Amino acid sequence: MHGMQAIKLSTLTDDRHDQWDRFVRSHSDGTFFHLSGWRTVMHRAFGHETHFLIAERDGVILGVLPLVHLKSRLFGSSLVSTAFCVVGGPLVTDPAALAALDDAATTLAQKLGVGHLEYRLRAPLHDDDHHWERCSDLYVTFQKEISAKDDDNLKAIPRKQRAMVRKGIKLGLAGEETADPDALHGIYAQSVHNLGTPVFSQMYFRVLKEVFGDQCELLLIKSAAETVAGVMSFRYNGVVLPYYGGGSMAARAVAGNDFMYWEVMRRAAARGDRIFDFGRSKCGTGSYNFKKYWGFEPEPLHYEYRLIAAKSVPENNPLNPKYRLAIKAWQKMPLWLANKMGPFLSRSLG
Repeated sequence: MHGMQAIKLSTLTDDRHDQWDRFVRSHSDGTFFHLSGWRTVMHRAFGHETHFLIAERDGVILGVLPLVHLKSRLFGSSLVSTAFCVVGGPLVTDPAALAALDDAATTLAQKLGVGHLEYRLRAPLHDDDHHWERCSDLYVTFQKEISAKDDDNLKAIPRKQRAMVRKGIKLGLAGEETADPDALHGIYAQSVHNLGTPVFSQMYFRVLKEVFGDQCELLLIKSAAETVAGVMSFRYNGVVLPYYGGGSMAARAVAGNDFMYWEVMRRAAARGDRIFDFGRSKCGTGSYNFKKYWGFEPEPLHYEYRLIAAKSVPENNPLNPKYRLAIKAWQKMPLWLANKMGPFLSRSLG
């Protein structure tokens, strides 16, 4: 159009966080994982370099793209939107902004010499572009509307799973909110060690709580005086997403994990939240099956890759056979040692 200014690209600075977040919250595809706070989290918790790109015209934001540069000797180098998150990718209100952000991200990826550029998406973005490869059969997400009434939500859980929730209730389990990320981290560390996964640092949990405040809810599940499970949930625009959770070995006997997710749901419903997001799982895993037992239907996630130095799409996930021996060895490692070594590895597993 005659007289229309070109798209201007810039990088997010500290003084524009509020402006960025207003755009994200007003966008129909905006998520918790697009918020500017992740820029702060990546810097402070992991030391990762970020490139949160803004596309604008005449001072009006038309698109944003949060990018995190992951560098690892073990897992290679990548530019990810958004690392450590379920989804990311560009949010735009104008096709010209998408083209500009794609070009800027590709140029940046080439400049940094990464293996690949990665967008994590709920819906495909580059259907007819041969420059992009897509993986739509590895990860799924689970979301469901919840009622304001506990009875309705309980009845919506399939019978066998509902019996596990009732077991926890009958045994007197109770939820207790905490403002102390370290109290949650201890139980989380036990859980991921049992799964053979390197634990995130205590610093990461502390920074998440500090940066996101009330949008980051910490819940402990108590059996008498003992903490048997715990979860960090994210809240965004009426959606609650239990994100980092787990239970101790004692949790199984008292249905601690089952009660934990019910308690998150119950509290969310009482607050007025109306979407329960069970988060991401890999197809064919125990986590995937557990969420289906709750009556949630899987929705494929579409991860798109622009190969830069890499020859093929990366397979840095536990289903890759080459990691199975490492997982078994990690499970056998003493907990104190796993907690000491885990943060050095997990910072690259974005």
